Amino acid sequence: MTEVTPPAPDGHRAPKSPAISFEFFPPKTEEMERNLWETIKRLAPLTPNFVSVTYGAGGSTRERTHSTIARILAETDLLPAAHLTCVGAARGEIDDIVGRYHDVGVRHIVALRGDPPGGIGTAYTTHPDGYRNSADLVAGIKRQHGDIEVSVSAYPEKHPESRDFDADIDVLKAKVDAGATRAITQVFFDNDLYFRYLDRVRARGIAIPIVPGIMPMHNFKQARNFVTRAGTTVPDWLAEKFDGLDDDPETRKLVAATVAAGQVQKLAKHGVDTFHFYTMNRADLVFAISHLLGIRPQGAQKAA
Repeated sequence: MTEVTPPAPDGHRAPKSPAISFEFFPPKTEEMERNLWETIKRLAPLTPNFVSVTYGAGGSTRERTHSTIARILAETDLLPAAHLTCVGAARGEIDDIVGRYHDVGVRHIVALRGDPPGGIGTAYTTHPDGYRNSADLVAGIKRQHGDIEVSVSAYPEKHPESRDFDADIDVLKAKVDAGATRAITQVFFDNDLYFRYLDRVRARGIAIPIVPGIMPMHNFKQARNFVTRAGTTVPDWLAEKFDGLDDDPETRKLVAATVAAGQVQKLAKHGVDTFHFYTMNRADLVFAISHLLGIRPQGAQKAA
């Protein structure tokens, strides 16, 4: 998972800023494009390990994902990771996409099976000539381009389609055996879920980093609907913190920052030193939380 900062010679732990990464989604409009690049400009000085760009259901954002990745490579010093799914596409089509990414300089792919074409909750069927699942996709990527790093997903509350946790971790093990070197978790709000999941994963001999995925709740109702469909539990205590704030976005923002900052600080206190932020293409809360973790823009001076 992570490395806990070793004690300094005087017996105290030397402070160490966590490693971070950010997720963006490809913009649909010119205004969203401007907003995304303002967000990237704001967050880039925090020197994340990488930034990932999502891939819409069924490949619906394929070209926009590719163009966003290409622009990040051309105009910034950030290391981009391209999301890729195998839903509704033949192997040859997916292989061509991987080849295009490799040609423009991408060396990191987040490989996902993807949601069923009918949406979460409907039956998943593989393309007759496609990759069967995420482990198959990982193996295909590594077979073509061994220099591409592959990250995959992990589920502290197990994937909604998994029979039980053992079956779910079987899937993660298959992805690791196929060549994945990092797992990024689905959003969770109870840190105990993450640590219990980590114990299960390590007990199976899976040693890759399991990076916690953190989502600041900019719009609580909207975010709750999204994450619960993907199998994340939203605790009553969290819902209560946003109660009565539907028409008060400024206070919602403060509460969201406080909740997410508290979560990551508690994780850090227990030795977690790597975080992946689902930014929703917004910089403000993620920047603030990173600041509270001790992460400063590169070259920034301390206040006098």
